[in-house]
Amino acid sequence: MSDNREANSFPISRRAVLGTAAALAATPAVGEVCMIGPPKHEKGPLVWMDMDQVELDAAYDQNVYAPMIDQIQKRYGTSSVTTRARLGTPKRFAYGPTPVEGLDLYPAKTANAPIFIFIHGGRWLRGLARDYGYPADLFVNAGVNYIALDFIAVDAAKGDLRPMAEQVRRAIAWVYKNAASFGGDTKRFYVGGHSSGGHLCGVALVTDWEKEFGLPADFIAGGLLMSGLYDMKAPRLSARSNYVKFDDDMEQSMSSLRQLDKLRAPITVTYGTFESPEFQRQSRDFAAAVKAAGKPVELVEAPSFNHFEMCESLGNPYGPNGHAALKLMKLA
Repeated sequence: MSDNREANSFPISRRAVLGTAAALAATPAVGEVCMIGPPKHEKGPLVWMDMDQVELDAAYDQNVYAPMIDQIQKRYGTSSVTTRARLGTPKRFAYGPTPVEGLDLYPAKTANAPIFIFIHGGRWLRGLARDYGYPADLFVNAGVNYIALDFIAVDAAKGDLRPMAEQVRRAIAWVYKNAASFGGDTKRFYVGGHSSGGHLCGVALVTDWEKEFGLPADFIAGGLLMSGLYDMKAPRLSARSNYVKFDDDMEQSMSSLRQLDKLRAPITVTYGTFESPEFQRQSRDFAAAVKAAGKPVELVEAPSFNHFEMCESLGNPYGPNGHAALKLMKLA
């Protein structure tokens, strides 16, 4: 009797069933409304490896491989707001004379604590330290000073990556020289970056710190290179050259893979399997080159993570980047 009452309470007519089936049949397949990868096109001349121009441009445009980009990036900001509600407003310091040359410090709760500097991505065009506060929960709770940098965008630098790299270097040097003022331990000094920030982090790691800044050559204890770019040849051939004014010197000096003789710190390189093919290749090739040079490196492949999810995972102690950061600092 109970079965009859339930059936009578939710009458479903044959017409309703057929209508629902027709509606489902008319709905586009997921691949039709959410395409992953380059658009369908007639194969053109090869520009890089087995890629034509359309494919290469797509391989350096993570939007093409991560259709939920807007939602995830908005979450960086909202998660950072909730982090500040828990930890308080970060301390703001200027490391240089221009307004953009500043950093946010989320201090550890104990003195003489390790330091982790984060360099944000954004295609070298965008990004603010305040939207990358969310990893501070992980670091502060692990007893680490977390610092997020601001620096010039490449369009403001008239298409030149070198001023960006120079500001990042000066910020790192400022933190080292001023660590005692906020209880930072310069013997446990780590840097990390994601995407174009991973590129800038790689460039920082191959800096001659002693010659250029008068600092100990090996003061960086470890680097976390997340979904970055380490050789500029392919990006120079891609649509990124529309706003980055590459020349031969920039290609050479901004390619950390070509300067591994200056690499002094052990590094961890991470990437997700749902990232674009070029970002995956860049990570694998860089890690292989570091290993071939006889220097310590760990390569972490994160199954089923896209580019922007990889960045978000830095705030999760069980996510690929959060766990990699803790392991690099020997806090896992």
